[in-house]
Amino acid sequence: MRQFDYKRATDTDGAIQAHAGQAAAYLAGGTTLIDLVKLDVMQPERMVDVNRLALSNIEDADDGRLRIGATVRNTALAYDDRVKRDYTVLSEALLQGASRQLRNRATTAGNVMQRVRCSYFRDGISPCNKREPGTGCSAIEGVNREVFAVLGTSEHCIAVHPSDMCVAMAAIGATVEVQGPNGTREIAFGDFHKMPGNTPHIEHELAEDELITHVTLDAPIEDAGSTYVKLRDRSSYQFALASCAAIVALDGDVIREVRLALGGVGTKPWRCSQAEEQLVGAAANEENFAQAARLAMQDATPYKHNAYKIPLARKAITQALKDATARAGNGGSI
Repeated sequence: MRQFDYKRATDTDGAIQAHAGQAAAYLAGGTTLIDLVKLDVMQPERMVDVNRLALSNIEDADDGRLRIGATVRNTALAYDDRVKRDYTVLSEALLQGASRQLRNRATTAGNVMQRVRCSYFRDGISPCNKREPGTGCSAIEGVNREVFAVLGTSEHCIAVHPSDMCVAMAAIGATVEVQGPNGTREIAFGDFHKMPGNTPHIEHELAEDELITHVTLDAPIEDAGSTYVKLRDRSSYQFALASCAAIVALDGDVIREVRLALGGVGTKPWRCSQAEEQLVGAAANEENFAQAARLAMQDATPYKHNAYKIPLARKAITQALKDATARAGNGGSI
């Protein structure tokens, strides 16, 4: 591991000031950052510890939304009574992510900023446009079965976004609040993560020296049911091969509102807007669910080892829609 400077911040302004002008990284749980520093993939000259910032609360907003501090641990968020009641899909996604020990350390903002698990990115040797722009993408012609995408890919990168939490937040709808040297601003959650395009090394909309302070979830949908379906090789501590966060509200047997997002198959948390539009006003039945699943995956691009993800994602979508519909209007929540 390379040497680096360490600064412990006690307030947000101090953290931003300590980060400014440096090849720096903010340190909270460190569950991704420390691994990548050990692998010499990330090489910060300074780490700014933000664990003592007053950002560890979950607060009710006046407009019915829920405001989550950047350093709220994944375990605390998953077991918060408001999250379990009003955002079931988020609680389920968090509890299916990582191990208990990692959830106890991982933070909300750290999860949002989580980096890819592509072995070619992490080995520090293989050509990788995300790690070293312009060198190529080894995964396209390499072994690309598990943590590689079929949606939102480009000729420069096919690494999948690994977060479960972010898939649920993409379905719920949220706002990322950030603070930097030029003040504060808000970024719509759906706009925060970037597809690789020609610049896979630019992964998000966060500007240099900006710090995530909160993620605010949209208000719950009345009488909606929700669930998170995660399909993987084993049920313990594995990234999704395909996953789906579904939220459904009904008027009788007709879908009044629906939200769908996918994990394990996209280069960013993948909102299925076209499928949602098709389902609104339709009967809540398996035929319509299957049709929506086909629409959601119609633009998928398979690679040598991951073509199976397309039918797998369809299965995740149909199952999630069935499960969320069963909960809708029956004390279910999003």
